[in-house]
Amino acid sequence: MVPLGLLSAGERAEVMEIREGSRGICSTGIRKPDRSDYVCRMEDMGIRAGKEVEMLNSEGKGAMLIKIDESRIAIGRGMAMKVLVRRKE
Repeated sequence: MVPLGLLSAGERAEVMEIREGSRGICSTGIRKPDRSDYVCRMEDMGIRAGKEVEMLNSEGKGAMLIKIDESRIAIGRGMAMKVLVRRKE
């Protein structure tokens, strides 16, 4: 498994795990003690374990552009490094 932030443009991978951070409140406003802010935020964006992602743009500094289902999502490199994926052949 590798962090999502290390994929090159055009690579596909399956989300395996989202690393934990500090605990917090999801966008629904419901406190979930078993989930961190990062996990809640990723789930709110559609990034969940088992989903296939495609890296669209990871050049330079700043946000990365990924594709999940039919959506294109920009996420920061720090958040991308907390998402562990398995590369698809």
